[in-house]
Amino acid sequence: MTLVSLDALVAGARAGLLVSFPTDTVPALAALPTQAALIFAAKQRSQDKPLILMAASGPDLWPYVQGSDREYKIWQELTDKYWPGGLTLVLPASALVPKVMNPTDPTTIGIRVPANAIAQNILSRTGPLATTSANVSGQAPLQTMAEIEQQFPEVLTLITTESQNEVSAMGVPSTVAKWTGMDWQILRQGAIKLNF
Repeated sequence: MTLVSLDALVAGARAGLLVSFPTDTVPALAALPTQAALIFAAKQRSQDKPLILMAASGPDLWPYVQGSDREYKIWQELTDKYWPGGLTLVLPASALVPKVMNPTDPTTIGIRVPANAIAQNILSRTGPLATTSANVSGQAPLQTMAEIEQQFPEVLTLITTESQNEVSAMGVPSTVAKWTGMDWQILRQGAIKLNF
């Protein structure tokens, strides 16, 4: 049985274990950025599909990206509008990002702040975590903690009450926008509709 309390999940994540918790889009599989290889292994995910760095707030994420003052201003205008929420920005990675987060292109990192109180509580206590949807690669994202516990028995999965059991607010993954150096490129239209 790997369903655990919030405190046990936070302690497990800090200790470098694989954890799962609800977000505002689909439930997340998460680990410390340095332990990101655990996520690739559990999901049977190919190395060319990078993970997302998720945190409780924008200021927690800015140290992991690098850009000019002008770029930071552009990025923050977008995050002020859509964070917390279902928007992932792919930005130039700083030296703080472990290569294992994005093995085939360590120069970029996807970052996001979820609009979910449980996720924010966890992330405010663990610091930024490497995350992705909770599912075997290529399969549909799992929607409940019970399904996650069944498919990933080795993962510390958050116990939720009956009312929270259908934890996925939307079941739609985040929108992913990549900064090209000049403007935005939409890699995936998801929870937030963007038009540039």
